[in-house]
Amino acid sequence: MNQLAAIEVLHGGMLALLQDAGRRSVMESGLATGGAADGHAYAWVNRLLANSADASVIEVTLGGLQVRFAAATTIALTGADCQPRLNGDVIPMWQTVVVPAGGELHLGHVRKGLRSYLAVAGGFHVERSLGGSCSTVLREGMGGLDNTGRRLEAGDCLHYEPMVRPHQAVSSRFIPDYQQPLTLRVVLGAQVDSFSNASLNTFFSSSYILSPKSDRMGIRLEGASIASLRTGLISEGIALGAIQVPADGQPIILMQDRQTIGGYPKLGSVLPLDLYALAQRQPGAELKFSPISLFEAQQTMVTFLKFFR
Repeated sequence: MNQLAAIEVLHGGMLALLQDAGRRSVMESGLATGGAADGHAYAWVNRLLANSADASVIEVTLGGLQVRFAAATTIALTGADCQPRLNGDVIPMWQTVVVPAGGELHLGHVRKGLRSYLAVAGGFHVERSLGGSCSTVLREGMGGLDNTGRRLEAGDCLHYEPMVRPHQAVSSRFIPDYQQPLTLRVVLGAQVDSFSNASLNTFFSSSYILSPKSDRMGIRLEGASIASLRTGLISEGIALGAIQVPADGQPIILMQDRQTIGGYPKLGSVLPLDLYALAQRQPGAELKFSPISLFEAQQTMVTFLKFFR
């Protein structure tokens, strides 16, 4: 291994977090899995650089991150269009870019989408903690640069191995448009009988608005109220993408930083691939739902995972 160099954070922007593929085997201890909210953009940024599928990256929400590179390397940016500039010059996203020693990268405000992903060749050299992950979970004070679960701030330094990778670019047909109407595919769950046919028809025929109260823990929706036939359920484990319906009938979709158990009735779970697209929608976005069979959902995810791993 060559001698490590460092990226210095000059400005952390609105919210910059170290993330990777998330923790494994920790939910039984009451801990969130964490991990990149948009698994599609995360997978592409590492593929471009020939990094491992679980390499650490920086997830930047709403742009604003500014960093300086001590040594030459190759980087890539995917996800929300954050108008990146290197030493003042506009650089493309969704492809590799060679950064010279001393290069300063500035991310502007996002124009489309919500979260951008910055990776370096070889990934950041960050100590991984519980669950074999460095993913930052703010609520639990876990992961991140020094395993305190904090956001990246000015003065922080992240180490990397200087190396130059061949130029790679993502075909335009694989680059999502985060402003397109979004329909989330749903696998109905074991508690679907907690809802009447009328409620299910309402859910699948209505449009919902993404609430500004949403975060990495859960996406709150505003729209037609869904009535549940059951109350007082015993708390149980919650899967990624689970759609729980609280007493007010406004659905909540559980994301990477979700709590591990809950007692609200759950209608089903959103297909992970659609969950990644949801992570790029800003408050006020309009969403719809459609059912998908478990088999079709599994085949869709197998195809996705085989491509990237």
